[in-house]
Amino acid sequence: MKIVTIIGARPQFIKAAALSRAIKDRFAGRVEEILIHTGQHHDDNMSKVFFDELDIPDPRHHLGISGGRHGEMTGRMLGAIEAKLIEEKPDWVLIYGDTNSTLAGALAAVKLHIPLAHVEAGLRSFNMRMPEEVNRIVSDRFSTLLFCPTATAVVNLAAEGITKGVHNVGDVMYDVALFYKTLARQQTNILARLGLEEGRYLLATCHRAENTDDPQRLSQIMQVMVELARDFPVVFPLHPRTRDLLVTHGLSDKLASLKVTLPLPFLDMVALEQSAHLILTDSGGVQKEAYFFGVPCVTMRDETEWIETVSLGWNKIAGADKNKILAAVRNFVRPAVAQETLYGTGDASGAIIQAML
Repeated sequence: MKIVTIIGARPQFIKAAALSRAIKDRFAGRVEEILIHTGQHHDDNMSKVFFDELDIPDPRHHLGISGGRHGEMTGRMLGAIEAKLIEEKPDWVLIYGDTNSTLAGALAAVKLHIPLAHVEAGLRSFNMRMPEEVNRIVSDRFSTLLFCPTATAVVNLAAEGITKGVHNVGDVMYDVALFYKTLARQQTNILARLGLEEGRYLLATCHRAENTDDPQRLSQIMQVMVELARDFPVVFPLHPRTRDLLVTHGLSDKLASLKVTLPLPFLDMVALEQSAHLILTDSGGVQKEAYFFGVPCVTMRDETEWIETVSLGWNKIAGADKNKILAAVRNFVRPAVAQETLYGTGDASGAIIQAML
């Protein structure tokens, strides 16, 4: 079986690492995987470091496509991916998540009548203003196999009339978290490098367009960071796009009181997540990782796809309102009950490959 995997953004590299490892360790000789890297995330700190650190096979095709408006970027990717699929003639196209790379891969596969497998299918924020929501809905509609991370995702698909080819396999990110949890503590000294004490700092990330493109929302979020930095060190790995928009919106001065870093390698990020007092984020992946590691999370969005983490009390939705975020952080009560196993048993990757076979 020949699989072409389409990846292009940081979260996809991490997820792809789990499946690539499963193919190498358990399906060698039965499955050939070819990676196409669209180039959506091209900065070394957002791309190359993950291939090196997570032992992901080098992409056979690197398309070098990044920047531009959503439609422009997706269109360029679509044409380039289509040409590579014609060349490679795979049995399956495999896509992850909800980025422009995901959508372009889905469109290219369906137009060439190649079976499509979507990892992380069925997630819904029910906010059609989010580009990610559009990407995931369209990708799900075209997919032959839909690999859901939770029972909620299965229900979401059924509500849209999609029941064929749907599998609740668990979350590949849980596979990754289990594999790297201890390794991260052993192999990184990020806390010492940043002068941090375990449990005595906050970790914050902000990159989604709904926050960074809106000067008012971004201003509220940055004011929160400055306020919280009076009580705790706030570690802020800075996405290149966020950095540029802070300058554009005249907010870059707010960074002075924070522990700002470049985008971090995965093991550094996992180590920081595990040891944080609390995490603030607008990232779907970081919300889940906080839950996996038993760390309270405040989500700076108006909704989340990962509603299970909210219903169990490990995640609070606070939007981009300064007062709501501060109240959520300062009044957060850790749930008395430990995290439930919501995201599978840690072998989503094997289940995905087996279903494709």
